Amino acid sequence: MPNIKSAKKRMRSNAKKADVNTLVYSSMKTAIKKFEKEVKADNKEQASNYLNTALQKIDKAHSSGLVHKNKAARLKSRLNKLMNSMK
Repeated sequence: MPNIKSAKKRMRSNAKKADVNTLVYSSMKTAIKKFEKEVKADNKEQASNYLNTALQKIDKAHSSGLVHKNKAARLKSRLNKLMNSMK
């Protein structure tokens, strides 16, 4: 446990940031899973809605620094490829 005031504050802020980062990353993964589930069910309309949501979540995770730009591009490319294979 830190004794210095600034170190205590840093611990509090790191804990808050960790909570936000976990929320953003897990919501991204959930959106991707929902999209993949709809693709398997062959539901095009619902899948396109979930695709848009998943792409937004991936961009959000990338902009906040949780996901590297190449990983974000790779995920988006894979999802778009899945969507195009449905049509």
